[in-house]
Amino acid sequence: MDKKRKKDKKRKLAAEAEEEEEATVTATEETVKNSKKKRVENEPGAGAGEAENGAEKTVAVTGKGSEDPKYAPLRSFSAAELPSQVLECCSAFARPSPIQAHAWPFLLDGRDFIGIAATGSGKTIAFGVPALMHIRKKVGGKAGKKAVPRCLVLSPTRELAQQIADVLSEAGAPCGIKSVCLYGGTKKEPQISALKSGVDIVIGTPGRMKDLIEMGVCCLNEVSFVVLDEADRMLDLGFEPEVRAILSQTSSVRQMVMFSATWPLAVHKLAQEFMDPNPIKVVIGSEDLAANHDVMQIVEVLDDRTRDSRLLALLDKYHQAQSNRVLVFVLYKKEAARVETMLQRRGWKAVSVHGDKAQHDRTKALSLFKEGKCPLMIATDVASRGLDIPDVEVVINYSYPLTTEDYVHRIGRTGRAGKKGVAHTFFTQANKALAGELVNVLREADQVVPPALMKFGTHVKKKESKIYGSHFKEITADAPKSTKITFGDSDED
Repeated sequence: MDKKRKKDKKRKLAAEAEEEEEATVTATEETVKNSKKKRVENEPGAGAGEAENGAEKTVAVTGKGSEDPKYAPLRSFSAAELPSQVLECCSAFARPSPIQAHAWPFLLDGRDFIGIAATGSGKTIAFGVPALMHIRKKVGGKAGKKAVPRCLVLSPTRELAQQIADVLSEAGAPCGIKSVCLYGGTKKEPQISALKSGVDIVIGTPGRMKDLIEMGVCCLNEVSFVVLDEADRMLDLGFEPEVRAILSQTSSVRQMVMFSATWPLAVHKLAQEFMDPNPIKVVIGSEDLAANHDVMQIVEVLDDRTRDSRLLALLDKYHQAQSNRVLVFVLYKKEAARVETMLQRRGWKAVSVHGDKAQHDRTKALSLFKEGKCPLMIATDVASRGLDIPDVEVVINYSYPLTTEDYVHRIGRTGRAGKKGVAHTFFTQANKALAGELVNVLREADQVVPPALMKFGTHVKKKESKIYGSHFKEITADAPKSTKITFGDSDED
């Protein structure tokens, strides 16, 4: 009898736990629905194929002459009055997305430009079409001559570089404009061959680009249109020396374009150094850290040892049919391999993308996931930025990232182009230092904050200097310049 009672008690507790979890999800869904009612989209291009995701998007435009009527945001692609072959790449979209609507008038007029917008906002076309027009003007009637690079796009990761190259190659084809993508992890010979045959646009990662410049096979002295995409991520990865070295090889008379999801001091300083003193700056949404409001965020505080069993339970819940796309983020390369093996042994068909994999295998895994042939992928943060993977329904953060910025970018892989998504995050004792920032992100997006997360406190840790630790005073970009004091040679007086 005692054994029977214990079993009944266990069943009852399990049922109650399941009900509690369902109640949390329902409450979260209700909160998201209610928050949607409060939003209004008034910006040009809202609701376009590559439209901005999420909450109401305010647009801030600053810079010399930005209020000139000729820079009014476009309400249609045809309003730009560009050749039909240039606009062919936009035929699938009803109207420009907000970043496209605001960027084109400035970029087509030759202005240096800073765009702050979330990933998945149509940034590639935002700078791609003006780049095509820039090249057409430069080439003029010189058709038939061997092409030389006139446009350079720098990207922080191989996958993002390849994605940009695919878009620009397709967009440039009707105009006869050729592109090449230069990135590491693969043989240099085909890339060198493409450069020698003549290209108009070079897209690449800083490391491989610097190698090919030093080899003397990549000449950028005719490049007069430069794009730094995901500039903040590029500097986070430590590519600042390479970026500076590459920019020094381009034409001194150039149009500079920078796109970034956030606007930290390091990016601001880079812009000050390499751009016009009065560039145009367009901020879609906010410069502050904010999550996509079309994503339902569920945060689960648990013990590190229970993550495997919870992951399997969530896959049973979210991926039962094994047909919808689910993206599982982990922190380390070895962790990605371990989780992939664990899931495969449990009968799940999964692929992974991480730094220890050869580039060919990474590309193949990403292709299988995008095509839906293997719709379950485990990835490190290499897949958290910029990648346009359609219809990812669920993101699971198996390991919480090292920064809240990476968390926002991870969950931004779902809920794209106006669709809804779910982000389920595991949060452990080891992540408690980031609890305050996560609470702020959840509150900003009108999401449910679990009581267990609040127990870690809501204190937001002061940003530390990489050199001086927490004992430093951050100097703002607009701070007055220091003055040099010169003392006399003699101190006899």
